[in-house]
Amino acid sequence: MALIRWEPFSEIDSLQREMNRIFDRITPTYTSNNGSSFVPAAEMNETAEAIHLKLEIPGMNAQEIDIQVSANSVSISGERKQEIQMQREGVTRSEFRYGSFERVIPLLARVQNTNVSAEYKDGILHLNIPKAEEEKNKVVKVNIG
Repeated sequence: MALIRWEPFSEIDSLQREMNRIFDRITPTYTSNNGSSFVPAAEMNETAEAIHLKLEIPGMNAQEIDIQVSANSVSISGERKQEIQMQREGVTRSEFRYGSFERVIPLLARVQNTNVSAEYKDGILHLNIPKAEEEKNKVVKVNIG
């Protein structure tokens, strides 16, 4: 019978690699044309009067963000440029995501796309999108069979 040496740290490394593979499979990735992937996280809150949308876009200027609102969707796009300066003898490692992105968020209600207000502060984009008047007053009668 041969003895097998147990190396607990290699088991932990193997488990870490497997967990990373699992998370990579369940996390959606969006790839732009140049191969880089970056998609801002979004949070949407709907009230009777408006839709409030927040997007996490750190490291960009407000002028670099393009926002287009249609009657039933919001499209946010831009490009985060990489600013790494390589040193001769040093090593630079970056886990930041760079590149162009586009995120289209469908809206469940019709909105007034001419009265949208936007604010960009501390890396968070806030959009206040008022609903169309017909959506605010929309009442549907439901008949029981």
